[in-house]
Amino acid sequence: MPFTLPTDPASRPVTVIGAGTLGRRIALMFATRGGSVRVYDPVREAGQAACAYVEEHVAEVAAGIEGGTPGTVSTTTDLAEALAGAWLVVEAVPERLDLKKQIFADLDKAADADAILASNSSSYPTSAFIDHVAHPERVLNMHFYMPPAQSAVDLMSSGHTDRAVLDLLLGELPHYGVFPFEARRESTGFIFNRVWAAIKREALSVVAEGVSTPQDVDAMWMINMGGVAGPFRMMDRVGLDVVLDIENHYAAENPHLPSGPRELLRGYVEAGHLGVKSGRGFYDDYDRAS
Repeated sequence: MPFTLPTDPASRPVTVIGAGTLGRRIALMFATRGGSVRVYDPVREAGQAACAYVEEHVAEVAAGIEGGTPGTVSTTTDLAEALAGAWLVVEAVPERLDLKKQIFADLDKAADADAILASNSSSYPTSAFIDHVAHPERVLNMHFYMPPAQSAVDLMSSGHTDRAVLDLLLGELPHYGVFPFEARRESTGFIFNRVWAAIKREALSVVAEGVSTPQDVDAMWMINMGGVAGPFRMMDRVGLDVVLDIENHYAAENPHLPSGPRELLRGYVEAGHLGVKSGRGFYDDYDRAS
């Protein structure tokens, strides 16, 4: 059914659900247009850390965006307070389907009637968790990579998303310094992540089989590809627990995928070596994450 689009997005807040590694970076990007961003997290300290991250970086990031102006950020543990008046709500919680189903049911009931509900899920299409959503026409995937350094965004319909929602976001998101690309049909992994999944899985296999080390794979990658970081350093930045969740999801869809990459990741995660956010992952030269 048609959806009544939100009016005047520039004057209304954006709400981010989840204050983790990507949640705080998403909040940072939406704080570059001079408006307000709210971060909801049930753990007060996580929300406070996300706000500190945004406040530290927003002036610098906004300066690099045409028309950018530092905005404000706040945090709350009260979902209704976080959602009030928001034109856009972006979910950025762990990759657990039951959790996402519950959150979207709650958002659909509590958000303003014209609020767009977006998921930053990196491996689940929104069609998988709208069972209890009364208005799926306002729900879609809005998948971020690692802004502000990686500012591409995948947009993908839930299968019920009003076309006008996609068109509005394709026009609005560049004002916040992010660049949307539409997946034209449902795709696990969207566009870039399908390519990236194959690269990181093979890199993990090379190490799991004892052929090489994370450091040597990364060094070769940077020489041959000209990048500033290799696959293992990039996985550390995302969080190895997140990478493992994603790989488990891919394996559930395709049981023929090799198990070695997941076993390698599981060893690090069970040891508490999650990457940048824990101070140690494939590399151990990190300060504890901000």
